[in-house]
Amino acid sequence: MSDLVRFGIAIDGELLERFDERIGEKGYANRSEAIRDLIRADLLERSADPNAPTTATLTLVYDHHVRELTEKLTEMQHGLGHHVVSTLHVHLDHDHCLEVIVLRGPAGVIEKAAHRIVATKGVIHGRLTLTGPLAHALDPAHHHEHGPHTHTHDHDDE
Repeated sequence: MSDLVRFGIAIDGELLERFDERIGEKGYANRSEAIRDLIRADLLERSADPNAPTTATLTLVYDHHVRELTEKLTEMQHGLGHHVVSTLHVHLDHDHCLEVIVLRGPAGVIEKAAHRIVATKGVIHGRLTLTGPLAHALDPAHHHEHGPHTHTHDHDDE
């Protein structure tokens, strides 16, 4: 383990109060451990290998009244082709929609596409969550039984 490093951050007082309440609810003894966990979680969500196969969810909240936004989002998803596995669309209220997009492919491709989608004007919030490598799922020699159907896989490394 490396040496601990102290650093200071500037933060809005109200935001800090809310953070303290939240970490208290989660049972943290101090801010340092909560911030370390936030940093660890953020670093884990990014793949070290841009070519590593991954599955991810991209969750978006957007204002569907923004001109041509829904068309742009649909066009971006179509541009990703087979990397888009599924989408879920929910109307939150008169102005806002929630969309969850399940993606699969090389981590670098997924991350780049997600960042481009989240940066689109009208997207209020976006979060990409990488699930992890799926080397076996992308290997046609891999085998698992799933109910009435079977998939073939090699488990030499397991």
